[in-house]
Amino acid sequence: MSGSAIETILGYQFTRPELLREALTHRSAVQGIARARGSNERLEFVGDRVLGLVMAEWLAERFPREQEGDLGRRLAYLVSQPVLASVAEQIGLAGVITVAPGEAKAGVKRRATVLADALEAALGAIYYDGGLEGARTVVRRAWNSTMLAQVDPPKDAKTTLQEWAQKHTRDLPLYRVVNRSGPPHAPEFEVVVQVGGVHGTGIAGSKRVAEQAAAADLLRAMGRPIPSATVPGRVSPEGSPT
Repeated sequence: MSGSAIETILGYQFTRPELLREALTHRSAVQGIARARGSNERLEFVGDRVLGLVMAEWLAERFPREQEGDLGRRLAYLVSQPVLASVAEQIGLAGVITVAPGEAKAGVKRRATVLADALEAALGAIYYDGGLEGARTVVRRAWNSTMLAQVDPPKDAKTTLQEWAQKHTRDLPLYRVVNRSGPPHAPEFEVVVQVGGVHGTGIAGSKRVAEQAAAADLLRAMGRPIPSATVPGRVSPEGSPT
């Protein structure tokens, strides 16, 4: 896909196209000592901070009467890996990420971690190329439907489970990583959570997301509703997919 077509996907035209190439280069596609400079990891680091600032600014503007706690829950959801991956999918970013041939065959381009990282890297590249205003414009366009869908501050599965545990038991949820598999650039974590003798299991590409999936699995096992802000993941074979 041409650079102009990719810029159409992002809704931003680069004056320094090399930044765009770097933002869309997964580390599996870069070998040797140049790996750290040629992949999108450094831009992802910057883009993560840019996204947080732009989103915090937008939330404070949109919800002027809300306090820090509610704004913080909204922010955590909007910048979460699953939401990032969903936005990346919606704008077609999966089709333009460069990965190693073997990883492409394995479907790495559509992993939530890879999509989220690439989107953050793209925001980092846009920030370097066009400043905060360029990043702000892209974020507000790409996240508009997700932002508009938020009426009340969201609660995720971990928050819901902890509140339930505090109200009904003397125990707090205990999370344990019971298995870690996969290559370094695409790990998979299996997490088990326990409250009052009931267990839930979640599997995902990051520990945090696996914890959310485990909490959702436990809530499901207890017949409790799953919060709308719960991040997706894979649960144990006994449960249903989140």
